[in-house]
Amino acid sequence: MGFNEKLHAYIAARFYVRLTHTFGEKGKAAFIHGTQYYAEQRGRRMAKRAIADGQPLTYDTYRAYGEWVSTEEMKAAGCANRSETIKAGPDWEMHIYICPWHAQFAEMGLAEAGLVYCAHLDNSICRGFNPYIVYETPQTLHDHDRCIQTVTHADGRQPKGAAFDPAKARPLEERRKDFEYHCAHSYWSYARTAEAIFGEEGKALAEEALSDLAEDWGREYADIIDTYRDTDFERI
Repeated sequence: MGFNEKLHAYIAARFYVRLTHTFGEKGKAAFIHGTQYYAEQRGRRMAKRAIADGQPLTYDTYRAYGEWVSTEEMKAAGCANRSETIKAGPDWEMHIYICPWHAQFAEMGLAEAGLVYCAHLDNSICRGFNPYIVYETPQTLHDHDRCIQTVTHADGRQPKGAAFDPAKARPLEERRKDFEYHCAHSYWSYARTAEAIFGEEGKALAEEALSDLAEDWGREYADIIDTYRDTDFERI
């Protein structure tokens, strides 16, 4: 088993458990903040690449500069993302029927963690990319039969609506990050958030979460994530 979508979900789930069990509602608020911190950094990386390429920060560009695609491992397991575009203009709506993040949260019995995570992830990625694009997730697989995600432009300087063109929105290989990078980014986002808010207790909690990962996934995964300790995830 390699770095993949499920390990990415596992990291978030373990931080949710440890933060909420240790700090209660403050821990939940810290988890939300850590999720937003991670996601907004990811969106800002996408925006920086687009700006460097001379591209406008529209929703078409957001889709084209996405940083991941489904892994072959999740495809083979039958739980890779399966979605359908319901409406492509002037605004956009997508329904998601299968998702490996949902599968991992469900396998861990942590639908509550999944609900919180998915309520804040995609809209925060989009906010980091361009805060004038309004990305909403009115429901998710954690308590419905599908996720629903919608996108509109709220900025009068942008073309009205999401103006989504699937032909222009295929992520290119050179813009992608592998799941080793994404898992490390997720872990260190939560770890830095926990330490910033809760000090030494938060730092110890993050170390415990890494120990959880080593026990459940293998010491080699934890050791690789540790090598990203000093990484600046804002750099492109």
